[in-house]
Amino acid sequence: MEPSEIIENLLGDFEHLVVKSTWGESSLFFNPANSAKHGSYFLTLKEKNGANDNSSQLDREGVFRVSFGISKNSFQDMFGQTPARPGKGGYVSTGHDFTQLDALMPHPIYAWMNWVQVLNPSNQTWTNIQDLVRESYGLSKTRFEKR
Repeated sequence: MEPSEIIENLLGDFEHLVVKSTWGESSLFFNPANSAKHGSYFLTLKEKNGANDNSSQLDREGVFRVSFGISKNSFQDMFGQTPARPGKGGYVSTGHDFTQLDALMPHPIYAWMNWVQVLNPSNQTWTNIQDLVRESYGLSKTRFEKR
């Protein structure tokens, strides 16, 4: 799958999403009628390393990362204890190879907030994680509504 396909699928499957793209990253926010300045984070697609984030080696040709937050229970059911927040420029210590393609794993920086990542998901992996994507959308919607 390509980032544009994923964004197109998400915009077709979920209501009230706004896409904001900056410097190699597209972020999707739950934001009905653009009623809030930023909305509530739902999912990101990142195609470039950042100053404090090169753990997934997104500088490889065609490599991109899909990341999103899930519930603490879902995260812990899949990966065990939520890791501690890393220091600036650091990564969580989970034993995962954050450069591995097409595998769901903790996010190298935001796993402490129960975020997960997949680099270059195949169609099958994208299908397999749809329950988690829906969960992430629901969490984003709930956060927005609590504001």
